[in-house]
Amino acid sequence: MKAAVLIEPGKPLEIQNLSVAKPGPHEVLIRTAACGLCHSDLHFIDGAYPHPLPAVPGHEAAGIVEAVGSEVRTVKVGDAVVTCLSAFCGHCEFCVTGRMSLCLGGDTRRGPGEAPRLTRKDDGAVVNQMLNLSAFAEQMLVHEHACVAIDPEMPLDRAAVIGCAVTTGAGTVFNACKVTPGETVAVVGCGGVGLATVNAAKIAGAGRIIAVDPVPEKRALAMKLGATDAIDAGPDAAAQILEMTKGGVHHAIEAVGRPASGDLAVAALRRGGTATILGMMPLTHKVGLSAMDLLSDKKLQGAIMGRNHFPVDLPRLVDFYLRGQLDLDTIIAERIPLSGINDGFEKMKQGHSARSVIVFDQ
Repeated sequence: MKAAVLIEPGKPLEIQNLSVAKPGPHEVLIRTAACGLCHSDLHFIDGAYPHPLPAVPGHEAAGIVEAVGSEVRTVKVGDAVVTCLSAFCGHCEFCVTGRMSLCLGGDTRRGPGEAPRLTRKDDGAVVNQMLNLSAFAEQMLVHEHACVAIDPEMPLDRAAVIGCAVTTGAGTVFNACKVTPGETVAVVGCGGVGLATVNAAKIAGAGRIIAVDPVPEKRALAMKLGATDAIDAGPDAAAQILEMTKGGVHHAIEAVGRPASGDLAVAALRRGGTATILGMMPLTHKVGLSAMDLLSDKKLQGAIMGRNHFPVDLPRLVDFYLRGQLDLDTIIAERIPLSGINDGFEKMKQGHSARSVIVFDQ
C-alpha cells in the first residue's frame, strides 16, 4: 500500500510502499477512504512534538472495514467506520469511570514481542504507527477500540473530519463545557477545530457566539457556521469581548495552540467563567489564572479530544450531519490526493483556509 512517511522532522513526507500485517484477534483492517489534515500532525512533522521515526502520521480518517480479527465484536467486514486516536482499553481507571479519552491505550497497541503493524515493503524495516492509527495510508490496521461503525449513508470524506476536528470541538461544547442555552461562548481560532466548536455551540443553543481569528476568510466561515459575531484577534480583542458581552463570556474555548490565544481566552471570561484550552501549546508553555481570576471563581481546563465517548458520540455527530444540523461541508476547504499532502500542509501553514481532506480514490 502507499503511505506518506515522516522520515525526519522538518522535511516533506515521502510517499512509500509499505506492507501492513494481518489483523490480530482484536484488530481491524480498514481501507482508508478519506483523511483530514490536522494541525496536530503538523506539530509532529515540524518536530515540535517528538515521536519515534520513521512513522506514518494521520489520525482523522474514515473508511471501510476489509478484515477483522477473531475476537472483534464491534464492527464487521463492509462496515463504514470512523477512526479516533483516543483508543481505549476498556478496563483501566479512566475507562471504568467514564473518562475514556484519558485512557493511555496500552492494550490497544502491539507489544514489544509482536510483529509490527507496518513495515517497508522493500526491506521489511519497521515503520512506527502514530497515534494508534497512521491514517495517511491506503490501509489502516487498528484496535477495534479505535474505530466505530457509522450510518452507511454518511459520505466518508465528511465523516473523516468527525474523527478529530469535530469530535474535539463538539465534544468540548457538549461534554467539557456543557454549554446551556443562552450562555455566551468565545472561540479563539477558527481552523477546523474552532469552526466545529462554533457549529456545536450553535447546536447547543448558545446565546452569543464570538469567533476570534486574524484571518478574514476564517471569520466569514465562522459566521456561516453560526457565530453571531466575529472579530480580529488583535491586541484589543479581549477588551472588545468584555464590552460586547458587558463583562465577559461564560465559556472561552482556545482552538489554535498559541500562547497569546490562551491568554486571550482567560482575559475574555466573565466572573465564574471557564476557559478551555484545546490547542497543542509549545511543550514548555504554561497558561494560568491570576489571584484576582481565582477570587472571581474563574476556571481553566483542558479537554483532550473533547472528552469524547467516541463509540456513542461519533454516530450521534453523523446523525447531526444527516439531519442538517452539523455543517461539515463548510469546514472542508478542498479535497486532494495523497500525492498532494505536502502542498496541503504548506497551505495549512499559511493559515487562510479550513480543512484539507485526502480522498484516496483521487
